[in-house]
Formats: sequence, structure tokens, C-alpha cells
Amino acid sequence: MTDRITGFIVVVLALAYFAGATTLSEPFFADPLGPKAFPMGIAFVAAVCGLVMLMKPDEEPEWPGLATLLRIGYAVVALVLYAYGLKPLGFLVSTALVGVAISYLISPKPRTALFTGVGMSLGLFLLFKFVFGLSLLAFPRWLMG
Repeated sequence: MTDRITGFIVVVLALAYFAGATTLSEPFFADPLGPKAFPMGIAFVAAVCGLVMLMKPDEEPEWPGLATLLRIGYAVVALVLYAYGLKPLGFLVSTALVGVAISYLISPKPRTALFTGVGMSLGLFLLFKFVFGLSLLAFPRWLMG
């Protein structure tokens, strides 16, 4: 029953995503596919996956224990705080903090978690800034002047 409920939710969300993609406006100078093609493709794949889950569900799953659910909750809270902290703290600080938190969750070794979080933050910043050309603020505005 769990797969059928999940499949139904995925199909409904895919249809809503597809409907949202149809409202995207096309700029005057755009590629032939336009901005709608990618989100519509994602919605189509998600809908197919949801329909497969509805039509051919697996046997009832074994749900994780309370400790695992608490760890998942901890990760969700860390990622929500990351989303809210990104603008006031800047990319490097907020990404390093969430990297340390999630790394510690995976392997509770403080030193390893610290190096992983800081390294991930620096690596992602360099990738996004110089390879993908995104304009990211490395540190908070108040710190940079």
C-alpha cells in the first residue's frame, strides 16, 4: 500500500509540475525548445515512475527504527537551516556548516567532519563560481563591506 500511496503522490506532483511548466514565458531570443522542454521532460519521467509504482508495487516495506528516523529528521532540519542561512551567512560559511553537520551524521568523527565540510564548501564554491559562472557571495555582505 505504501508504494501505491507514494506513486499517487508522485503522479499528482508531476502533473502539477507539468502544469507549472506550461506557464513559463518564452523569451524573444531563445533556443528552439524554449524553457518549457526540460521541466516538462522531468514531469513526464516522474509521472511514468509514479504510474509504475501504482501498477506494480513492491511488497510492504520494513520501516526504519526510531534512531534512523531521528537522524533523517536531523538532516532535514540541517538542510532547512542551510536554505535560510545561505543569504545572511554567505555560501562558504553556510555550506561549511551544513557540510560539517551532515558529515558528522554519516561518520561521527569531529575532525573528519570539519575537514569534509570546509573542503566541500570550498570545492563547491570554486566549481559554481568559476566553472558554472554563478554569482555567489562567498561571505555575508556585512563582512565584505
